[in-house]
Amino acid sequence: MNALEYFNARLEATISPMDYMRSNQANPEKYFLIDVRNGPEHLRNVTIQGTAVIPEQEIVNRINEIPKDKEIILFCWDVWCNTAAKAAKSLLEKGYNVKELTGGIAAWKEMNFPVTTAVQDNVADNCGC
Repeated sequence: MNALEYFNARLEATISPMDYMRSNQANPEKYFLIDVRNGPEHLRNVTIQGTAVIPEQEIVNRINEIPKDKEIILFCWDVWCNTAAKAAKSLLEKGYNVKELTGGIAAWKEMNFPVTTAVQDNVADNCGC
């Protein structure tokens, strides 16, 4: 893979917070945003406004909650976390159109974009990164 192929693939597989905000404002029905973070609830209590909270450990059991007719945008903690990549691989194998939100919740919060309190769940405290 040369540099051009790499960057084309990277752009095809990811979306920046700013690009997501712009595109979602123009076409809000296009996307389905999922917070796939695993880990302790007290650390996951804030999420991106308008997101579905489906931890990566639950993706397989909750697949019926994810629409096939939308572009799925996944995010996890930050650039060092690979949880969204794991969830993306799983969904891509099932035929979903998936991108990863670059920088995760950390980049989103750094840009002061809208957040909300997450719905609490019973996911195990292990991160899965």
